[in-house]
Amino acid sequence: MLPNPLHFFIIITIFSSIFCFHAHSVTVTVTVTHWEDIQSLKQFKNSVDSDSVSPGSCLSSWDFTVDPCDSLSGEKFTCGIRCDVVISGVSRVTELTLDRAGYSGSLASSSWNLPYLQTLDLTSNFFTGSIPGSFSKLTRLQRLSLSSNSLNGSIPDSLPDSLEELFLDNNNFHGPISQTFNYLRNLNRLELQGNQLSGEFPELSQLSNLSFVDVSNNAISGYLPASLPGNLVDLTIRNCSLQGNIPASLVNGSVYLQVLDLSYNNLTGSLPPELFTHPSLQQLTLEHNRFRWVETPANWGRNSELIAVDLGNNEIHGFLPGFMGWMPRLSALSLENNKFTGMIPTQYAVKAVAVAEEGVAPFERLLLGGNYLLGLIPGPLLRLRSGSGVTIRLGDNCLYECPESFYFCGGGVQKSLMECKTFTPVIP
Repeated sequence: MLPNPLHFFIIITIFSSIFCFHAHSVTVTVTVTHWEDIQSLKQFKNSVDSDSVSPGSCLSSWDFTVDPCDSLSGEKFTCGIRCDVVISGVSRVTELTLDRAGYSGSLASSSWNLPYLQTLDLTSNFFTGSIPGSFSKLTRLQRLSLSSNSLNGSIPDSLPDSLEELFLDNNNFHGPISQTFNYLRNLNRLELQGNQLSGEFPELSQLSNLSFVDVSNNAISGYLPASLPGNLVDLTIRNCSLQGNIPASLVNGSVYLQVLDLSYNNLTGSLPPELFTHPSLQQLTLEHNRFRWVETPANWGRNSELIAVDLGNNEIHGFLPGFMGWMPRLSALSLENNKFTGMIPTQYAVKAVAVAEEGVAPFERLLLGGNYLLGLIPGPLLRLRSGSGVTIRLGDNCLYECPESFYFCGGGVQKSLMECKTFTPVIP
């Protein structure tokens, strides 16, 4: 016998009623912020000068009548804060990133009792004072950015060893960069440029994860370390007071190095040939130093990865390094304002007018002005015209003929005949 359709209807109605009853009787679990985190956030907001909290800024929106981490509890959103649930129903603050709204105050006025914080970013504000020792409580901190504030004092030795990125640039920190930085074993990026740091640049070879370092525009002096972290990709120490030469061991030990910028220092001596045979180095900037010689690499740089080389404004003597015309990827070369003499190598001219091929780049920028070059301009260069896409400067030399019609002659201005005659070249 077929079941009565009315029975089906009654059964479905009963199940629907039961389901709806249970659905409406389920208690929704509301995520709440750990009370210690709320207290720390309140304390931090109170430590910021109230006059610096402008309408519409992140801090002006912080309203502790609602739970900071519970977006379901009200319409307000706590700007600059990220939370993660670490225990069932309880959230911890894991990120504090303020806007660049001109906040001021002292960081030492807060307890920083935020044990799950991973990112603290207060970039481009006006915070003052030193880095508080209470930052050591931030045992899970991975990224600390205090760039472009007005902080001072020395960099403490008690920073969390969990740090992967440290941005303290453009402040007023002073004192040395301590060797104790080697305990930051997870550090990948270190930016300290634009401070008043002094002393020698430390050997950070124990930081095996470190790949990016910028300590430019400081008072760092002394000699370069004999070695660098093996995974370093970018080292920039511009506008300091470094002296001595570039150790070959430093170059050989950093096999992944792509950018080396040591410009505006007092480095001297010869440029080691290892710089021009390095397996990964692409950008070499050594302008405004006191280097005197360029050593020719064994294979004439034919395996070089260098794309840009700037050796301008040094005291380099001798003939122009002919091997640089054979470096396959080199497209930007500045040798201006040195004491080079002799003729312009034909290969320089050939590379300037060459057509790009796979694995071989022509010169797009060739700056040779301000030397004591002599003789005739190589024929291939004479075919170039303004607008050709190649920037060439040959002015302020001793060239036999560099008329105004050639755009790269700088209006035909050359050194006087007397100055050229009195210059005694020093040939290595």
